[in-house]
Amino acid sequence: MQAAPNQAVHKPGPQPVSFGSWMLTLLLLAIPLVNIIMLFVWAFGNSNPSKANYAKASLLWIAIGIVFYILIVALGLTAVFSGTDY
Repeated sequence: MQAAPNQAVHKPGPQPVSFGSWMLTLLLLAIPLVNIIMLFVWAFGNSNPSKANYAKASLLWIAIGIVFYILIVALGLTAVFSGTDY
């Protein structure tokens, strides 16, 4: 049966992430090295879109932090070596 052109067709979306699933997610994110691996699995695997978006945003913030850290270290090293007589 086809829907009339002016009627909206209801398509079921993904189920919301449950409380228990978020608790497990936060537990896994508290474990060093496992957290980075799981973020990649959730971001680019076949997971709930809500969890995938969270993982992608977290990975982006991690990348921004790493770039910021590298800039600060580079500026610090530049300041240290600029005062020496080479």
